Amino acid sequence: EVQLQASGGGLVQAGGSLRLSCAASGFTFDDYAIGWFRQAPGKEREGVSCISSINDRIYYSDSVKGRFTISSDNAKNTVYLQMNSLKPEDTAVYYCNIRTPRADYWGQGTQVTVSS
Repeated sequence: EVQLQASGGGLVQAGGSLRLSCAASGFTFDDYAIGWFRQAPGKEREGVSCISSINDRIYYSDSVKGRFTISSDNAKNTVYLQMNSLKPEDTAVYYCNIRTPRADYWGQGTQVTVSS
């Protein structure tokens, strides 16, 4: 069973930083992308950043490019999202995700709140 355990959310002032972690277990996929989505109140879930297992290609949404950095520790099966220069519009529940050609797997979400 695939399990994704996200942590690291919290309350921070605008301009501050947070680091999210996602520990993954129970998967043996060769072709997947692992990363983060977020969902703000009243809005649809959107992709934030991910890493491809095939070529380590990294994706960032335009709204976080230059401020967020995704990284992974393959030995620990953990992916991180370093979030700097946070803005109130970054406030959302952040979800860890593994996307394969056949299915999506989701973690439980961690709340990030950025105060102005």
